[in-house]
Amino acid sequence: MSFLTHGRIIGGLSTTPDLEGALADYRDMLGLAVIEHGALDADLAASWGCPASAGARFATLASVSGAPCRLRLVEQPLPDDFMPTRSYGWAAYEITVQDVFGWPDRLAGSGFEIVGQPKEIPGLPYFVAMQMLGRGREMVYLNEVREDTPTSDLPRAAAPVDHMFIVILAAPDRARTMRWYADHLALEEGGTYTIPYSMINTAFGLDAATLTTISMAQKGRMPIVEVDDYPAQAIVRGRAAGALPPGNALVTLAVDTLDGRGLDFLTPPQPRTGAFYEGRRAATVVGPAGELLELVEIA
Repeated sequence: MSFLTHGRIIGGLSTTPDLEGALADYRDMLGLAVIEHGALDADLAASWGCPASAGARFATLASVSGAPCRLRLVEQPLPDDFMPTRSYGWAAYEITVQDVFGWPDRLAGSGFEIVGQPKEIPGLPYFVAMQMLGRGREMVYLNEVREDTPTSDLPRAAAPVDHMFIVILAAPDRARTMRWYADHLALEEGGTYTIPYSMINTAFGLDAATLTTISMAQKGRMPIVEVDDYPAQAIVRGRAAGALPPGNALVTLAVDTLDGRGLDFLTPPQPRTGAFYEGRRAATVVGPAGELLELVEIA
């Protein structure tokens, strides 16, 4: 079966104030391969509603596993007041890896800041994850999968660092967001959990026992978007006029068709070239949490 099925994560985009430094981290430290680089096309930037990002330097990276899932880095200034995990929108990208306990030592001296050491969680034998921030304050989870969950199939890494398999969305209204993904993208609820979420509690200075409700939007047994109910203290993510959001900026998903979804695209769908598109039609929409969501037609 093809990797690119409806709902599959084709990739994510993160902004960075230092593209060369970010490449030293993602390419040289994590071992991802650069497959595309250049200046951001003005028409593509406009399709994201970000015309001011036209001409920005970018690079696209992929795992040496060969999985057709990409990470795009776009260079732009980092706002002084941007703090990760405190605003609505894309909060993190989760990547399947091998030997997660070895990664903190391997990343010593890099531009990554480890904010959550890998640890086993009692009662959750399915995976072990660690959390880190890149130079653009983008959040990345490295996740060693050990077994499938009762409701989803989790990908084992075929390389030391493989592909993105879950994207995490910070939402002001989790239930409404889940309905939007069901209504417009035909994604299903794979489970809802209420947990003490340490990353959120730390970011907002909440008691460690404070509970957060999260839901997984998935297709069949494939997890896609984790939707987190953020606390009332969360804010709308600020960004420069016409520019990409800072940090985790945009997610690209595969869809079987762009037609008949009732979506208000920022610009009309059109075929695009490059590693993310390969001649397929693509268009971008603003989701219910303010997230930039690019959809690529695979039918």
